[in-house]
Amino acid sequence: MNNNYKYIHLLYVPTMACNMGCKYCYLEDNTKDEKTNYKALDTLKFAIEKFKESNVIPFNISLHGGEVTTLSKKDFHDLIAYISDYYQTNKEIITNGGFKIGNPHIKTNLYNLEEHIDTIKEYNVSISGSLDLPLLLHDEYRVTKNNQKTLTKILDNIKLLESIPNKKKVSATIFKEHYKYLDQIVEDIKYLHKNTCLDMNDFNFMIGFDYNSNDILHHMSEEEQVTFYKRMHQEFDGTDLDLGVNGPWFNEFGPEYCTNCDNCGEKFFLLEKNGDIYSCVRGQKHPDYYYGNIYKDTIQNILDNAFNKIFLNHNKEPFNEECLQCGYLYLCKTGCPFVKNTYKTNKSYTCKLQQELYKDRNYLKDAYNEESVYNYMIKMRTENSEQYRPKVNNNDYPMLEELIQNDPKLKYIYDDKSFILKVDDVEYPLESQILKKGRDFIYLTPNSKIKIYMKKNMIEEECDYPLNNALYIMLLSGNMITYGDENRLKQQHVMTHQVYKGVLDQNTSDKEDYYVYDLTNLIKEYKNYLTMDTSNNIFFTTTSLRDYHYTKQKNNAYYHIQAINLPFQNMEFYYIDKELKNE
Repeated sequence: MNNNYKYIHLLYVPTMACNMGCKYCYLEDNTKDEKTNYKALDTLKFAIEKFKESNVIPFNISLHGGEVTTLSKKDFHDLIAYISDYYQTNKEIITNGGFKIGNPHIKTNLYNLEEHIDTIKEYNVSISGSLDLPLLLHDEYRVTKNNQKTLTKILDNIKLLESIPNKKKVSATIFKEHYKYLDQIVEDIKYLHKNTCLDMNDFNFMIGFDYNSNDILHHMSEEEQVTFYKRMHQEFDGTDLDLGVNGPWFNEFGPEYCTNCDNCGEKFFLLEKNGDIYSCVRGQKHPDYYYGNIYKDTIQNILDNAFNKIFLNHNKEPFNEECLQCGYLYLCKTGCPFVKNTYKTNKSYTCKLQQELYKDRNYLKDAYNEESVYNYMIKMRTENSEQYRPKVNNNDYPMLEELIQNDPKLKYIYDDKSFILKVDDVEYPLESQILKKGRDFIYLTPNSKIKIYMKKNMIEEECDYPLNNALYIMLLSGNMITYGDENRLKQQHVMTHQVYKGVLDQNTSDKEDYYVYDLTNLIKEYKNYLTMDTSNNIFFTTTSLRDYHYTKQKNNAYYHIQAINLPFQNMEFYYIDKELKNE
């Protein structure tokens, strides 16, 4: 049995066409049938097979849009039948990954539902529809493309679901304009629960953000969000909708949803009929959240782009220092990068609401918050993570600096005078990445002349036979991959290169007491494995000092804990080359 599958949540957009022209649609003018030679079912089949060939398994496939019910009856039926068969065929693989087998699911505006009711019944399709609350505003914002009202027809279509057991639910997005009608929202929820087949315990509120809303709708302040949340509890706690208000209604702001990922690019993908892949419905059609094309790109490139683009988007704004002490970083992960960058902020736009929800649902503040912050910074931030390393009481165990001081063999592993990187005419003294106080970056191009200088005495340090020792070079790309049984996410190792003493002795150095080695051609040789939009890394030590570092890690747990990342002298760099394959 293959246990090395990567499981993803796949949203599939079989058509960009939509029969409505909602005035705050995030897709704006893109909701029309795109010109493409690809058929909806063919693209999904191709993508699934290509993912599976790379051991990537969608554990959930949901249809999104555009509007999926604008498909012809045949195309809709064939897609639903394929997804239903996919779940059954891959049942063992999916359940072995810890996921439940579901039914085909669609996200719909409910306006054209009657066209496909037979297929919905046949395959027990679950439905997530959209309404505006209060209902009195629905026809103001959710209209057809020729500006016709939609609410009456949508409520009639909901009646079609009364006789079928399929899971059906609706959601409503709340902007400031809706928030003004709190009393009416309360009454409409009661009305829908009592007078339709909808179980309003299974309902979702979403908090709108004014992206592509053409200044028609505006976001609620964080204080208004909390007031809204508390008002719903005031009205519905202890009622027959208690389960909803304390569960699904606000689940989007709990850890059950996509924002509870360090990097959502590892799990969530949106595929369009033309093969384009984006992060999700929020990032759809936005170049910063475009991962590639299933017909044109390898799966590995798509996965790498997904991680790297989400990483970069999380780092467009500086880390919010409030998140250091909050205690809930392990749940919220600072929020959605798309919304953060839309608002030019560096924390979740529903931060205060989320904290209220965490308290009400008895999510405790993280007892290991310092460790969680440190691990998050290592994985998701460009800031030097070492400044966030948990402070350790010296009475518990010795600090790294003390270990180095007490072991002269460690000195040169961390020495800041032993290596100098020279790029063209600029010299950069190198430090250990886990001791330096900040992060330095340089830019390399195919025209860069690159040399490394190493103090000659380094060859003799911790080495009985210097002729067998070597300058040890490690090159890591900006791509992040998972290594080892512990599943640690780390930079992808590109190469190691050793230059022995006999070679170093023959190179003429222009610096007294330093060996020199030209890295220019070595970097060029591996340029296709480097990244331009994330930083790469090059480390230097000697073979003997590297071996001693790992011996010390094995023998001293205190050292291992504090030097788990590569401790050697390093430089981070971006490689700029238009010919790179992952441009």
